[in-house]
Amino acid sequence: MRVLLSTIGSRGEVQPVTALALRLKASDQEVRVCVPPDFCDWIEGLGIPAIPIGPRMRPTSPSSSGRWNLSSPEGRRQAAEDAVGAQFATLPDAARGCDVVVACGAVQVAARSVAELLGIGHVHAEFCPAALPSPHHNPAPWPGWPQDETGGSRELWMADAQRWNDVWGATLNGHRAAAGLAPIEDVRSHVLTDRAWLAADPALAPWPQPDDPNVIQTGAWILPDERPLPAELESFLDAAEPPVYFGLGSYSGLGNMSPSGESVSQVMVAAARALGRRAIISRGWADLALADDGADCISIGETNHRALFGRVAAIVHHGGAGTTTAAARAGVPQVVLPQQYDQRYWARRVDQLGIGVTHPRRIAADSLTTSLSRALEPTVANLARSLATTIRTDGTLTAARHLMDPARLVSL
Repeated sequence: MRVLLSTIGSRGEVQPVTALALRLKASDQEVRVCVPPDFCDWIEGLGIPAIPIGPRMRPTSPSSSGRWNLSSPEGRRQAAEDAVGAQFATLPDAARGCDVVVACGAVQVAARSVAELLGIGHVHAEFCPAALPSPHHNPAPWPGWPQDETGGSRELWMADAQRWNDVWGATLNGHRAAAGLAPIEDVRSHVLTDRAWLAADPALAPWPQPDDPNVIQTGAWILPDERPLPAELESFLDAAEPPVYFGLGSYSGLGNMSPSGESVSQVMVAAARALGRRAIISRGWADLALADDGADCISIGETNHRALFGRVAAIVHHGGAGTTTAAARAGVPQVVLPQQYDQRYWARRVDQLGIGVTHPRRIAADSLTTSLSRALEPTVANLARSLATTIRTDGTLTAARHLMDPARLVSL
């Protein structure tokens, strides 16, 4: 089978796509991926052909957004046009000769149209239940787009469907017309299909209707990582009791996270010190710097989370799907600082499961200290360890088996 996997997003979207690509390659399937330019060299280094699609996601400087400006109606309109245009420009050639396109994430609005144009199969996958309509949860708020969260779930999902049409409808149908395809009236239903895949762990993020034939939950797509930790980090971990890990992953929009005027990393280190803990600061795309040169804190770059997370006392993070799953798999308490989109869903699940604490969007040293202290309580640690035993690691295997069964694909 020849498969094209495509996503436009940050590492949280690209890493699980890469995990599935590696699984398919190991199963002797022919696979290629379309990802933002930031990740092509990394994926090529893993032996997977990578085609760039869309803009760079990572900011090129502290003052640049690195991606689309979603703060104004004009910026949002331009982002929609750019995203759809990039997909129609890139995907037809990238998918030529393939049997199926697997589109991952809500931005993949044009992938089904391209599959229809080429006469091949199509699958749409999401990484969080809140991206898929259900009366049991509210829709994830779109980054940059104003959203009224008043009213019931039904009203919010109706507003979400209208937003899909308003944002994507005109540009999607313009490109479809140019390709000789009929217009789409309900963009969300068209993109998500009537058999969407949910690549999330069923214990951590269950689909609320387990027998729903319209959603296939594969489990999370976890990227194998056997890299050793850097020697400096190993020495730091060995020197004393387990530290607290702080990181914001690919999230770079710090904004007013710390209204006190202190840097976010200053607040983080202060919270750890208030509890007599050492701190690991992951620089991430926010380029977090150490607050000072104290021996009780260390700054690290991108590293093997599986190897690291099992050796820390707690994990403070932004609530991305990948980090939340990695922390849950490690059995370590979490403090979640949700900022946008699906991060609010993951923060709620951490609270509901009792494996950590949700902190408000804006942070200060005293409030973060309080949240971290609650997360470090023995009851929370015990629940985190218990949940870890239920986290599945076979999500990519399940997805690959589904892909190799033509009856499970959307035919176009």
